[in-house]
Amino acid sequence: MKSRTYFVCQSCGAQTQKWLGRCPECDAWNSLVEERTAPAPPGDAARTSLSSSSSSGSSGAQLYADVEMARMDRVSLGIDELDRVLGGGVVPGSLVLLGGEPGIGKSTLLLQAAARVAESVGPVLYCSGEESEHQIKVRGERLGIGRAPLYLLAETCLERVLEEIARRQPALIIVDSVQTVFSVKLQSAPGSIGQIREAATQLLFGAKSHNIPTFLVGHVTKDGALAGPKALEHVVDAVLYFEGERFQSHRVIRAVKNRFGAVSELGVFEMTDAGLVPVANPSQLFLAERSTGAPGSAVLCCVEGSRPILVEVQALVSTGAYGNARRTASGIDQHRLALLLAVLEKRVGLSVMGDDVFVNIAGGMTVSEPAADLGIVAAVASSVKNRPIEAHTAVFGEIGLAGEVRGISQAALRVREAAQLGFRRCVVPEANQDSTDSPGCDIVAVRTVDEALDALIP
Repeated sequence: MKSRTYFVCQSCGAQTQKWLGRCPECDAWNSLVEERTAPAPPGDAARTSLSSSSSSGSSGAQLYADVEMARMDRVSLGIDELDRVLGGGVVPGSLVLLGGEPGIGKSTLLLQAAARVAESVGPVLYCSGEESEHQIKVRGERLGIGRAPLYLLAETCLERVLEEIARRQPALIIVDSVQTVFSVKLQSAPGSIGQIREAATQLLFGAKSHNIPTFLVGHVTKDGALAGPKALEHVVDAVLYFEGERFQSHRVIRAVKNRFGAVSELGVFEMTDAGLVPVANPSQLFLAERSTGAPGSAVLCCVEGSRPILVEVQALVSTGAYGNARRTASGIDQHRLALLLAVLEKRVGLSVMGDDVFVNIAGGMTVSEPAADLGIVAAVASSVKNRPIEAHTAVFGEIGLAGEVRGISQAALRVREAAQLGFRRCVVPEANQDSTDSPGCDIVAVRTVDEALDALIP
């Protein structure tokens, strides 16, 4: 049987029999790349299926009622914030994908976690296709890694990596990165759709059969999405995104998929000379440099996963030049900002359509939940009127197109966090008034944007 040649879109993974300038599925230009697969020996698929089923201990379908509940004892990685994002530690046999911008600290964080797991649990295998053992050792010396049973493997061949895993039987596996790993079964280049899919699938089988937690480092595209096929995110058990501004000292890990924990959980780290240090109280970090008494500043209570975080929303409204008003947003959705400005113009009578509006979440934090609406509107109104909001006041609430302030979830958690940080007043939606009792913090319930601005900027 001859080898099969086909063309695969590097954006969506669609396959065609001939080369096309434009992908028929996702309309991406010049994204089709030729790939070739070697024919499988007769019966190879059946043998693979039988071996995988025998290794997992299952010989056929089981009745749901007969399946025994197995307790999954999570493995602590020795880093509190990373354990928090994963739901209390990594589950044995799980496959975790960690993506982020180049140089943001993915390899540094995983090397720290590998060293701590090696000290407390057992041997760890760190496979790197981008660095040599000496380069990893240089970083390890800077991080203060001692003589833990941490094995380094500079290898890009998938079959050799799997052989080393079977030989060492480590307690944790780290592959940095999945885009550099290639299989000799495929003739395409490393990083192609077929190679990434093959590497992720084989590593998934290895993690499940040996019950070893495995971390994959993934590259991201210029749009910020994980490089490779979307099927890569479906295969793995958890997908973590490493975020952070290049010129900020803190980094954020966000879980966008987790089969064993809460989605949208957040972990905050601070980049230091000794590596990434977990931040126990992110609210204090984001509010540390807040200038009280300045117009255009409001404190927002947001929730990421199960963690309440207080951040500062800054707004600057200035006269637009030549009638061409600018709208610039950092840390929030720009389309959401345009909607809120239209509500201010139509429902409140605050003229901002001819002005330049700049809104920023201080500290490089990104907030996407609707509860941020009231904080954004309060900061913009404060800048327009040039009057500051009282320093010990926090806000949250969703705003509708009719100018109403809608209720949001986990209101009591937000108010409790604000009270712990010394805030004496919270402006909240009226729908959340009954569930936000907190000693030492006055609750101001509002129904409309007008009432909220009257309470915040008298």
